[in-house]
Amino acid sequence: MAEPGKASTILKLAMLGAVFAGTTTALAQTKPSALTVLGTSTHKRVMTEGKGGDATKALVDKDGVSLTWVVLENGPIQERLGRELSLPETSLDVAFMLNTQASPNIAPLLEPLDSYQAKDPIEGWDDVFPALAKGMVFDGKLYGIPFRHSTSCLHYNARLFKDAGLAAPTTAEALIKAATALSKDGVYGFTIQATSYQNIVDVARMWNGDFITADYKLAVTGPGMTKAIETLTDFYSKGVLPKSWATTTGTDITNWMQSGRAAMTISSCGDNQAFNKADASKEAGNIQTVPLPISESLKAQFANAPAKVEFWSMTIPKNSKHKDVAWKFIKDMSSRENTKKAAMNGNGPVRPSTYDTPEIKSALPYADSEKAVLLLGRQPLPSFNGSPKAADIFVEETQAAVLGMKPVQQALNDMEKRIQPLLPK
Repeated sequence: MAEPGKASTILKLAMLGAVFAGTTTALAQTKPSALTVLGTSTHKRVMTEGKGGDATKALVDKDGVSLTWVVLENGPIQERLGRELSLPETSLDVAFMLNTQASPNIAPLLEPLDSYQAKDPIEGWDDVFPALAKGMVFDGKLYGIPFRHSTSCLHYNARLFKDAGLAAPTTAEALIKAATALSKDGVYGFTIQATSYQNIVDVARMWNGDFITADYKLAVTGPGMTKAIETLTDFYSKGVLPKSWATTTGTDITNWMQSGRAAMTISSCGDNQAFNKADASKEAGNIQTVPLPISESLKAQFANAPAKVEFWSMTIPKNSKHKDVAWKFIKDMSSRENTKKAAMNGNGPVRPSTYDTPEIKSALPYADSEKAVLLLGRQPLPSFNGSPKAADIFVEETQAAVLGMKPVQQALNDMEKRIQPLLPK
C-alpha cells in the first residue's frame, strides 16, 4: 500500500512543523467555497463512483460546499502532507493518512478529534472494528477516523485446482503442496509482491509469525518468520515463484491472475474484483477468495491465519483553516449508510455490520472471508519513528535470502542486528 522509505520525509518535516505548531495561534474558522481533500484516486473513486453512488453528494448539496481533490499516489501523498504540515497554514482540509505514516512525531501536527467526537459524534462509533478505531490514538488522544482498510486474503484459481484434481488449501501445508504441484506449463504456483513487506509478513502469519509485534518486540528470527522465508526460498529455487520475483509488482500479479499464469497469490481481499473483471480477465469467475489458511499445528487456536490489516484514516491538519467543515465531511463519510455506499464502490468497510447487510453480501462474494480476517488480523508493522527504515531493511534481507545471496538464518540474523537499534526504547 505504501512506500515505507518515503515516510521519513514526513518525520523530518514534522520536527520542523512542530516549531510552527507551538508558535501559531488558532486559525480562523471560515466556511470554504471548496473543501480540499488529499487522497489517492482510490479514495476519491470509492466515495464518488460505482454501484453505491456518490456518497459525498448529500453533504455537498446540503452545505453548498464543493470538494476539491488533490489526488496522488501513496508515496507522493506522504511527501506532500509532510510539506503541508510543516507550514504555518495549509490549503488542505482533510488528509488521508496510512497507519504506517502515523507516529508520535506526526500526531502534534494533526488536530485532536476528541472534542469534535464529544459534541458531534460519529454514528455508531462502537460499530467500528476496535483495532482500527484505536489505530490513530496517541497519548490518549484521537487523531484520525478510519475509512478504508487493506486486508489480506488468499486468492486461488479454482479452474487450475480442479484440472489438477486439487482441493482448495485449508492449511499452510496444503498451500505449499498445491503451489508446488501447480508450478508447470508456464504457471507460477504462488507469487506475492517482493517489495511489499506486508505480504511477506502474511506468509509468516500462516505460522503466527511476526516482523515486529505491537509492543515493539522484534520477531524476525522466530519460528514463524523463519518458516516463511524458508518456504519462499524453496519456492524460488523450484520455480514456484517467478525468476523475476525481486521486481514483481501488483500490476504483474493482476495480469498473471487474469491470464491464468499464477495459481495463487496473497493480496487485498478486494483484488477479487480486479482478478475476475469480465472485460479484462480470461479467468473471470474462476478466481476464488478465502481467508489465508493457518498451519495444521495451529488449527486449535485460529480459524484462519491472522493476516495483514492496514488502514487509511481521515485526519485534519492542525494548521487547516476549515476544521469544522472538515469534521462534517469526516462524520458524514463515516456514517453507516455512506460506509455501505463506499463498500459497494469497492472500499474496504471499517464496520463489521456493513458485511452483514444484504447489499454487501450480494455484491461482494468475498465479504465473509474479509470479515473473518478482520476479526483476527493485525498490523504487520506498528508505527514508530524508525519503521520506514526497518521496512526497507526487512525487504532487503528477505530478498537476499530468497534469491540465494545469503543463507536464510544469516539473513534473518543480519536483519535482527540492523533493525534492533531502530526500535523504540
